[in-house]
Amino acid sequence: MHIASLVHWWQTTPTTEIVWIGIGFGAQLLFSMRFLVQWIASEKARASIVPETFWYFSLFGGLLLLAYACYRADPVFILGQALGLIIYSRNIYFIWLGKREPAPAKAT
Repeated sequence: MHIASLVHWWQTTPTTEIVWIGIGFGAQLLFSMRFLVQWIASEKARASIVPETFWYFSLFGGLLLLAYACYRADPVFILGQALGLIIYSRNIYFIWLGKREPAPAKAT
């Protein structure tokens, strides 16, 4: 692609479209960060670990990707993100539930 083609694209693409492309790239970055977080946690533990932040990156990245998919009107992408959001939300619910439940009393 020539520089002139990129300049032409930039000049003729509506601002709304450029903003949504930016949201799409940002969402994909957030969604991808979960793998980096999981990898680092697993390397530190020397075992496969899924840290709590994995689910938050999944949720927020997934929400933004769903918004982007809706803007693009892509039914396959919309369905995939919507189903994923159910799983991410459920895991976060279990994390919060586990933090609220009191720890069992230890015998002395």
